[in-house]
Amino acid sequence: MSPGIAGSDRYRGTATLEYWANPLTCLGSFRVSLTVSVAEGSWRGIAIPDGARSERAREGLDFLLLIDPVFTLRLPDGSTRLVSAVAEGERLALGAVEG
Repeated sequence: MSPGIAGSDRYRGTATLEYWANPLTCLGSFRVSLTVSVAEGSWRGIAIPDGARSERAREGLDFLLLIDPVFTLRLPDGSTRLVSAVAEGERLALGAVEG
């Protein structure tokens, strides 16, 4: 579990979804409102992208979801976690990527 939600079974706040092509190149960074729950060792999240996104930012996120839906989730405390993202209307369902 990420240090940002360690010791808790729920987290609600803001975060950033980042898409890294390699360790030096970030292709996209998206502010989101985030709700995470942990039950029986299963990590699940719902992310709602910032409503002030431009059309270009929306299209960029959609494109990145199509090519590979694995993002780095960065919490305000600096902790990160790899997550898979699936679009569900205007929100994203997140799951932990293990490994």
